[in-house]
Amino acid sequence: MNAGSLYAERVTSRRTEALFLLLTLAFLLLFAWRMTARGVDALGILLLFGCAIFLFYSVNYSSLIIRLSDEDLSLKFGLFAWTIPLRNIEDCYPDETSLWRIGGAGIHFTFLGGRYRAMFNFLEHPRLVIALARKRGPVRDIAFSTSRPEELRSLIETFRAR
Repeated sequence: MNAGSLYAERVTSRRTEALFLLLTLAFLLLFAWRMTARGVDALGILLLFGCAIFLFYSVNYSSLIIRLSDEDLSLKFGLFAWTIPLRNIEDCYPDETSLWRIGGAGIHFTFLGGRYRAMFNFLEHPRLVIALARKRGPVRDIAFSTSRPEELRSLIETFRAR
């Protein structure tokens, strides 16, 4: 834990990593098959692009870093980061939304209950939702996976009330 941190967690998911690596390999094999059968064509390039996308997912979404300080909550998923000042947290509660509804692992954006939500998800971990007092762009809620939701929720509630 860094100086000034109240909480730090690195969340990983073997299932998510396996899924992205399997998809990377599948697109690579399909690309190789297409190159052998037809040479370079539009479909081959599309398959190679799919392989590159899932390779990026495998690297970028390998871990979610969560840090809580007495000032803010920060989430870092590879190249992508989001910082929420504690004074902008209106509520914090468990997310019961099905992964089928939100599209699985990675970073997703969607409307739920009339509110626009950013989500930092893994497949096998529970999630917390942070309701923002003031929206950031169109985003009103941020959901993220954590392996210790009750501990983190309790800390957020304690320090946001100060």
